[in-house]
Amino acid sequence: MNDSTKSETLVSATSSEIKELAKEQVLYPQEQLAKVKESNKSLQIGIPKETSLQENRLLLTPSSVGVITNLGHRVMVETEAGVAAKFSDNEYSEAGAKIVYSAKEAFDAEIVLKVAPPTLEEIEYILPGATLISALQMGNQTPEFIHALNKRKITGVAFEFIEDKVGGMPVVRAMSEIAGSTVMTVAAHYLSSSTNGSGVVLGGITGVPPTKVVILGAGTVGEYAARTAIGLGAQVKIFDNQLYKLRRIKHTLGQQIYTSTMDVVTLSNALEEADVVIGAIRAEKGTNRMVVTEEMVANMQAESIIVDVSIDQGGCIETSEITSLKKPVFRKYNVIHYCVPNIASRVPRTATTVFSNIFTPILSQVCDAGGVDEMIYNYRWFMKGIYTYRGSLTNAAIGKKFNLRSRDLHLLMAARI
Repeated sequence: MNDSTKSETLVSATSSEIKELAKEQVLYPQEQLAKVKESNKSLQIGIPKETSLQENRLLLTPSSVGVITNLGHRVMVETEAGVAAKFSDNEYSEAGAKIVYSAKEAFDAEIVLKVAPPTLEEIEYILPGATLISALQMGNQTPEFIHALNKRKITGVAFEFIEDKVGGMPVVRAMSEIAGSTVMTVAAHYLSSSTNGSGVVLGGITGVPPTKVVILGAGTVGEYAARTAIGLGAQVKIFDNQLYKLRRIKHTLGQQIYTSTMDVVTLSNALEEADVVIGAIRAEKGTNRMVVTEEMVANMQAESIIVDVSIDQGGCIETSEITSLKKPVFRKYNVIHYCVPNIASRVPRTATTVFSNIFTPILSQVCDAGGVDEMIYNYRWFMKGIYTYRGSLTNAAIGKKFNLRSRDLHLLMAARI
């Protein structure tokens, strides 16, 4: 075989091998660039300044606004909206927000983000058919509020009703953690003689009997209050009528702490000895239970402290009355009562950061889905927060409380398809 023939044979063999190798490679997974879904709709989001007397929080930090604007959406922030939470207009502007100089401009958006529910006057600023994401604060709400939203066909989203993918309530949980951690610092402050308290330290000191703390409610607020009190060395007793909650809190805290159901005699005896009482019972079906009577309070130690965290929903202690951050306490039967609603607003920067951690991913999903309607349709956990939808009340519990007709949201959504 001459050199030319050998060369042709080698080329033929090599070509054949290459073809076989190419066929073999087809069987392997082939790398491709991932498809990136682009939202076909730019959303406009408004953040007005909070006007509620004791509301210092916002739903988004400047960094979260930056995330939203980088997705191609517009965010309008009313001037000085973040001042109470120590966020400046410049920080929001640098993050891509447009600073507006009136509430009306901030409400002029497809999605309005507020912490406290808007007033009836503010509702008139919201665009017809827009979406309001805020607290509902059902215990303080009126039928007129619902009528005003429905008149303008506003979709109302109560963030305390929104669930996560495993059925938890992230906003309620997060704010309860803050309240539970903060409440013991409030109690410690008013035990001090500098505030005309009893002059004792909250906790345990060598050779001195520990402070006695009674916590009513074994939920998240109770858990974090107990965690803080135990860390300081206080003696803690927790009361709740739900045994599973008492078991859970003992397991979570990892200690064999004193727990009891709310037996009147046992509870009365514990209150008589208590230095601090924390009311942290969550309302059921919109109404709270008064578990501590006026007579029980009258038998408590002089200058002991009551912090009624449940005051947002009416309170769980008969002698509780709403107070303000300017005048946070009053005395009754020489027992100091701290009944300021919205304890989390005492630490607005932390609370705003927590809100942002929750709402940045949610708003990103809304933007990615193309709007709130698509979000409601695709995510059942988000649907849980809807209480009014385009002129109709969709929350049966609110309808029952105010004697208003409610409609099934699933049917309303199906009608729009």
